[in-house]
Amino acid sequence: MTSAPLDLLHDSFAGRSLIEASAGTGKTWTLTALYARLLLEKRLNVSQILVVTFTTA
Repeated sequence: MTSAPLDLLHDSFAGRSLIEASAGTGKTWTLTALYARLLLEKRLNVSQILVVTFTTA
């Protein structure tokens, strides 16, 4: 499955999102930017946002 690149500043928050990438590619930075947008643009509270990360070692 191929998808378009993520545009952190303009992509909508419709539905669910999955970020999958190799180590050192900026996943944490991306999650932080999306989280900040939800807080500032959508005016959500921290308790309204669910972020889950995991790794398979």
